Amino acid sequence: MPDPAARDAAEEASALSHPAVAPDSTAPYGTHPDQVVDFYAPRDRHDRVPLVVVLHGGAWRAPYDRRHVSPFADYLARHGFAVASVEYRRGTGLPAPRGTGPVAGRWPETFDDVAAALDVLPALAAAHLPQADPRRTVVTGHSAGGHLALWAAARHVLPAGSPWRLPEPSELRGVVALAPIAHFERAVELGVCDGAVTQLLGGEGAFKERSASADPAVLLPTGIATTVVQGREDTVVPPPVAEAYVEAAARAGEMVGLTVLDGVGHFPLIDPAADACAVVAEEIAQLAW
Repeated sequence: MPDPAARDAAEEASALSHPAVAPDSTAPYGTHPDQVVDFYAPRDRHDRVPLVVVLHGGAWRAPYDRRHVSPFADYLARHGFAVASVEYRRGTGLPAPRGTGPVAGRWPETFDDVAAALDVLPALAAAHLPQADPRRTVVTGHSAGGHLALWAAARHVLPAGSPWRLPEPSELRGVVALAPIAHFERAVELGVCDGAVTQLLGGEGAFKERSASADPAVLLPTGIATTVVQGREDTVVPPPVAEAYVEAAARAGEMVGLTVLDGVGHFPLIDPAADACAVVAEEIAQLAW
């Protein structure tokens, strides 16, 4: 049996080996340098096509930005989608307390940015990506970005008084969450990403209060079609995290699709060279078209 650490390293190296792909255009949705959206036009298409919103992962930490998913965004564009890859404010870049890496996320800025970007995206797409049909929008995200994708689709069930709450569901065709950090309690139990979830929420003292507005597993049901794609061999965000989210959805009366890929770890889901990436594109197509 392959060594899990060696397999993970090889998969990560493959996913990150592709040169960054420059977007066709970039537009700001705020004044901070990280408040931008990259747009990738559909290749060889001249009709209106579904819009795929991509939220990158990286444990909400500053060193990981949208450039590492630009080959994935380009892959989706080459498969006929209009693509909007959203950047957002992440950790400060400073070492995390008792952690091995930089601090994860900013409260509330990370959530402010995702909400703001999704709210103005139809107008930005109309100006910068006229082939995009906002009525056929699918949100996808990988790892921490998968969490943000699920959260973005659940804003209408946020607690009353939340600044991010929407009065009604977003007009989305669906969500395809890729190895998402989708259930905070289970992720903390498993030590996912060296305490990133707790850091995202501002520390242990704020965890209980803030998770009510941030944990997709408690923001259910959404009424929006949702699919989770998960590698069975994923050791970065292990399958029990996704399974716990799907079980929470079932208890809330909602069916969430779960596609588990054998022999696949964390990174092939966004690696254009991997078969798993083709599965992801098909899952998106099933919701978008």
